[in-house]
Amino acid sequence: MSDENRPFFSNLKCRECGRLYPKEAIHICEFDFGPLEAAYDYEAIAASISREAIAARPQTMWRYRELLPIDGSSTVGAQVGFTPLVRAKRLAEALGVRELYIKNDTVNYPTLSFKDRVVSVALSRACELGFSVVACASTGNLANSVAANAASAGLRSYVLIPADLERNKVLNSLVYGTNVIGIHGPYDQVNRLCSEIAGKYGWGFVNVNLRPYYAEGSKTQGFEIAEQLGWKLPRHTVIPMASGSLLTKIHKAYRELIQVGLLDEQPFSVHGAQASGCAPISTAMKKGADIVKPVPKPDTIAKSLAIGTPADGYYAIRSMKETGGFAEDCTDEEVIEGIRLLAEQEGIFAETAGGVTVACAKKLIEGGNIPREESIVLCITGHGLKTAEAVAEKCGEPRLIKPSLREFETLLADELLPA
Repeated sequence: MSDENRPFFSNLKCRECGRLYPKEAIHICEFDFGPLEAAYDYEAIAASISREAIAARPQTMWRYRELLPIDGSSTVGAQVGFTPLVRAKRLAEALGVRELYIKNDTVNYPTLSFKDRVVSVALSRACELGFSVVACASTGNLANSVAANAASAGLRSYVLIPADLERNKVLNSLVYGTNVIGIHGPYDQVNRLCSEIAGKYGWGFVNVNLRPYYAEGSKTQGFEIAEQLGWKLPRHTVIPMASGSLLTKIHKAYRELIQVGLLDEQPFSVHGAQASGCAPISTAMKKGADIVKPVPKPDTIAKSLAIGTPADGYYAIRSMKETGGFAEDCTDEEVIEGIRLLAEQEGIFAETAGGVTVACAKKLIEGGNIPREESIVLCITGHGLKTAEAVAEKCGEPRLIKPSLREFETLLADELLPA
């Protein structure tokens, strides 16, 4: 194997006690039940990677392969990632800030959400480990991505979802021919069932026994932000939180880029955004607590964020505290306002999680947690067509007229349309 394609991830490592484990389909430390994550030989990576080498590679998330946990080349999702970083001047003006960017994963390939990043890594590793059946517990976007990427790789797949999920997200899994199973109960109950199934049947569950590999895919959003900013970090990054994993992995991505010499040491803050109807991490952060109190019955239109017992809640709080970040949450009405504000100012249609990010960023700015003169990136993680029903009744109706210039001019005269 060439040096360029050799694996640089060496082991799985407990995030609590530091014990090392082999690179298998395991996710929990047998000594203290801490979560496992991929460990890397950063010294070797620093000696082999450079900005110039990365720039010469295809514009996908796999340009950062030295910092991703697979042994060979990507076999699933080879075209995923490197989504636009948009300078959002009009939204910046509306929010009263100087420098604002949108990391726009609404156009990620192939299922229009950041979950294509994590699934690409998880299924590439699943193939290396010899799995023929893959599965997941999901609030929607992950199910879509597992279904699509499994289909492209010829893998059999099962996706387990809450039975009350948005219809568009259900359809966006069914169309790929996957086995969709709706569970009467909140996401946490779906996830528990998946752990039982993974134990009994030995399938590759991307967010259970393959979780250490799956979670690392989120780092690529952070890698891309830094490169697209000209190899520097935004002073503030606002990130939606469900399990809290995305926030912790963007934090890890920024630290890794500094550790391997691709970035100079520099200050940055990561901030979390949640919906008020399911805000266990935000609530704990505001109280100054390290312990996240579960939300037994999430109640929010932002269903993709409705995880009442967030697996990475403690680590998300730690990341925010370490970087001087903070957390906010917002009502359903504010979610819809955030969706419309982003759409009307920047022409980007985000799902409800994106509305959460915009609405919470507004609160963080107005509350002084994010200074108006410092650079800000908002992570927008999924397309609005997935949750169109959330805003369907808030956008008005088309005005109907006959094919007549006189009727059109009547509308103008009545100031129903701007001239």
